Amino acid sequence: MPTDPSHADRSFRIYSSDSLGAAIRHYRRAAGLSQAELAARVGVHRSYLSDLERGKETEQVRRILHVLKELGVRITIDEADW
Repeated sequence: MPTDPSHADRSFRIYSSDSLGAAIRHYRRAAGLSQAELAARVGVHRSYLSDLERGKETEQVRRILHVLKELGVRITIDEADW
């Protein structure tokens, strides 16, 4: 899959499971990976990865976002430089 150059330096502010899913999908596609390929690399089922990308709120994601909200912080995701 080709990378969309207009989004090459895109960063994501994570406020919800939807925004987390959008970030995962964006960077997976930018890496040229299918859901099955990425799922195999990280050791999860493809259906779990699909749920994450669609913004399904898993218990783990819900807890992490709740902890961060209580602390008054958010996650910003951008491409690693390492």
